[in-house]
Amino acid sequence: MQAVVLVGGEGTRLRPLTYGTPKPMVPLFGVPFLERTLSRLREAGVAEVILAAGYLPKAIEDHLGDGSRLGLRITYVVEDEPLGTAGAIKNVAEHIRGPFFVLNGDILTSLDLRAMLALHNRKRGLGVLHLIRVEDPSAFGCVVHDEQGRISRFVEKPPKGQEPCDEVNAGTYLLEPSILDAIPAGQKVSIERDTFPKLLADGAALYAYTTADYWLDVGRPEQYQQAHRDVLDGHLALGRLADATAGSGQFWSAGDAGIPKGVRAPAYIGDGVEIDPSALVGPYAIVGDGTKIGPRARVRDTVLWDHVIIESDSHIEGAILASGVRVGSGAHIATGTVIGHDAIIESSARIPADARITAGEPAQT
Repeated sequence: MQAVVLVGGEGTRLRPLTYGTPKPMVPLFGVPFLERTLSRLREAGVAEVILAAGYLPKAIEDHLGDGSRLGLRITYVVEDEPLGTAGAIKNVAEHIRGPFFVLNGDILTSLDLRAMLALHNRKRGLGVLHLIRVEDPSAFGCVVHDEQGRISRFVEKPPKGQEPCDEVNAGTYLLEPSILDAIPAGQKVSIERDTFPKLLADGAALYAYTTADYWLDVGRPEQYQQAHRDVLDGHLALGRLADATAGSGQFWSAGDAGIPKGVRAPAYIGDGVEIDPSALVGPYAIVGDGTKIGPRARVRDTVLWDHVIIESDSHIEGAILASGVRVGSGAHIATGTVIGHDAIIESSARIPADARITAGEPAQT
């Protein structure tokens, strides 16, 4: 089996985390999100992955290489300009040899890909689309189908109260290569808004695969944090947490030093982390490799990437700090704040809720 993973987006909703880091390389428990997706594909029997890339592709290739470390063959196809979901698939057409999965690069899900493939083999249509049920479908694309699962229409973001169903497109597809004939080359085309409706109009058979699996789009900071909380709470099993070992009370550690004093579960502590015994860390703290947390600091419901320095008496709650950030002593960082790579927060600074801070720019205090 082959899979195409769409990783061309710039990750604008995650800025400033994605300044200098492509969205697929944003870490989830110390491992790039894309690497976790690729591991799931390999476990499902996929042997070759084609990455439809666009933004900072070299950073992705430098980390993943040819894929052999993950037991995969990886091919990189870089867009000169954004082509949309269908355009990106058409752009990799020369590498497609048979039925193939398509995954959006920012979706976290427990979907059973082998079961989806089995359904496709039974239905023998042009493709299968993964659907999930949501309480409010108005923000998504509704997919209407009959009792046999054959899709009859797509309704993109219907007005609230006028939704034809509660089943929405979850962003994972299994397609026959003949679908490529329906996509014009070199154009920006949406598979959801353009290609799929056109195929239905032409009489093609597309089928729904509706499941109750875990599903989350991690393209926004609040959803990115939610993904970490959900894993810590046991709503989704990642298989391995950066080669971590489980401790008591939902505590995970990538090192072998045990649970540092002052850490409150659930929490994840990376390798080479230094936490002063007087600090309070957690619950729901994600502490990346090489991070240092000083005396009497408090870190709660926060994601810290690698090599962050938190000085004494600082207070951080509900925030995301990228690699290399330094927080001065006595600083307070409020809920919803996102701080980019290598930014410096001065001592005693008061960072308001939902602030966005980039290195080299003055922080609002």
